[in-house]
Amino acid sequence: MKKLWKNCHIATMQDGKYNSIEHAALVTSGQHIHWIGRESDIPNDNYAETIDLNGAWLTPGLIDCHTHSVFGGNRSVEFEQRLQGVSYAEIAANGGGIASTVRATRQASEDELLASALKRIRCLLKDGVTTIEIKSGYGLDYLNERKMLRVIRQIANILPMTIRSTCLAAHALPPEYKGQSDAYVDHICTEMLPKLHQEGLVDAVDAFCEYLAFSPEQVERIFNTSHALNLPVKLHAEQLSSLGGSSLAARYHALSADHLEFMTEDDVKAMSSSGTVAVLLPGAFYFLRETQLPPLDSLHQHGVRIALSSDLNPGTSPALSLRLMMNMGSTLFRLTPEQTLAGVTIHAAHALGLQDSHGSLEVGKVADFIAWEIEHPSEIVYWLGGDLPKRIIQHGNEIFV
Repeated sequence: MKKLWKNCHIATMQDGKYNSIEHAALVTSGQHIHWIGRESDIPNDNYAETIDLNGAWLTPGLIDCHTHSVFGGNRSVEFEQRLQGVSYAEIAANGGGIASTVRATRQASEDELLASALKRIRCLLKDGVTTIEIKSGYGLDYLNERKMLRVIRQIANILPMTIRSTCLAAHALPPEYKGQSDAYVDHICTEMLPKLHQEGLVDAVDAFCEYLAFSPEQVERIFNTSHALNLPVKLHAEQLSSLGGSSLAARYHALSADHLEFMTEDDVKAMSSSGTVAVLLPGAFYFLRETQLPPLDSLHQHGVRIALSSDLNPGTSPALSLRLMMNMGSTLFRLTPEQTLAGVTIHAAHALGLQDSHGSLEVGKVADFIAWEIEHPSEIVYWLGGDLPKRIIQHGNEIFV
């Protein structure tokens, strides 16, 4: 069934540019884009429906390529404590930090985790996000990681979104493995990943490579296991220190390396050669009051694709608006609105391995697009918060949130 969407302007985002078509139209056939071009060139055909978009600007549906959207509880009290001068070390010593989220997530049922996650993700959907990646990583044992991943699969059956599931069992050391990080990595490689993959719960594997988490050598063992299972890898790297994690990710042709505040020139060159996407997370940078910027000039110079994401999580980026993160990407990281929009469309699609089907408006790709009531695409980045008027189309059908 073909639908004609007319009276619009289109930012296709091919090759990371607006590549604008003014006075445009688009034809969908089922879930895919059948034709795109100027309204004066609309093909003669029998259309089941014609939709007048009243001069809206069309962009690809937004892609949030790095989130921790499923978790128990929240850490708003810790946020208030930090503002009152309590250090993170003191909070952690009193059982706070990620340990508190692990406890709350372990105590929550699948139904409870599902209900709370849906509230958060619906905010992102309302913001124009039609594709999202969700990580596990607050269970830290087989049954609770499995519980989180099962919830992610349930979300995919409930919301009109494309959802990718990432296993982040190597997020932190669970309390029962205190002082035994190598043993925990062995458990991930020999028990958790093979079982979770066999159940069809994992689309990719991530790890946190940092001095307070897992070493490059430990991450490499996880990557080797992932490759043996034919699972793509991603990596939290260089957020707090320079350990060469992003170069490690590049050697394993990771989909992305994320955070990257402390990456070196050699790391940038390695990622450029491998095609690994740099995912920047301005929400965490802002929330933690960081001052060390990612090496943006070097990333641009070497042609590394730059994606942006919300990093939605309870501790360091409780962000419910990807558009707000886009503005932060421009104001904090000096990305142009065009670069920022590319960062949440075509470059974010590359960060999830979905570039052949998502991220730009091209014939044959999935018909996920947003019709924004704006005068120029830069407005998507310019306006701070609020519900920017829009129509959301997912797989060729308008959805209502």
